[in-house]
Formats: sequence, C-alpha cells, structure tokens
Amino acid sequence: QVQLAESGGGLVQAGGSLRLSCAASGRTVRNYAMGWFRQAPGKEREVVAAINWSGTNTYYTDSVKGRFTISRGNAKNTVYLQMNSLKPEDTAVYYCAAGAFGRATPNSYEYDYWGQGTQVTVSS
Repeated sequence: QVQLAESGGGLVQAGGSLRLSCAASGRTVRNYAMGWFRQAPGKEREVVAAINWSGTNTYYTDSVKGRFTISRGNAKNTVYLQMNSLKPEDTAVYYCAAGAFGRATPNSYEYDYWGQGTQVTVSS
C-alpha cells in the first residue's frame, strides 16, 4: 500500500505563489507516475499536472501552463507543484495521486492511490 500526504496549501492573494508537496510512504513510488488534481466546490475533479516515473515527461492542463510546475524530489518519493501567478479560479482542494503505469497521464482512472487533499484558496 501507498499512502500519500499533501501539504503546503493555504490562503494567498491573487498573483501570489504556493508550493504544494506530496510525500509518499508505505512503499516506494519511484517507478510510479504522479499527478496533481483539483476539485472546486460544485465542480468535477480535474487534472492539473502529471509527471512520469523518471521526471522526464510532464503534462499540464491548459489553464495552468506557464504558471505551474510539477517536479519530483531526488528520491522520487516526493512530488511538488509550484504554483505562481495564482488566480481566484485556482481555488480548490488539491489532490496528489500515484499511478503504477509510470506515464504522465491526465486520466484520473489510471491512478491507483490518492491523498486526502489540501485546500488552496486564492483571494481577489
């Protein structure tokens, strides 16, 4: 089993930055793809970014391209999401996910493990 724990969420003004972290425990995820998803109130969960097992390939949804960066720690058991130029529409609960397939995919059904989420609130 893999446990994922997100941290780094909070309240920030529009234009500000936050860095989310997701730490894996229980078993290594160094060969897993990792993804960040978010869900705003009344909306469906959507992909934000994903990274393959080696960190060499990434995916970003259009609305965050150029503002967010996903990366993996050196031991590959931690994944980060650097969020810059935040907008009120980025407000959501952000979830970390891990998938054994290894590829950077935007499809939530391909991920096997999920964290509990961390709240990000961007004020205007």
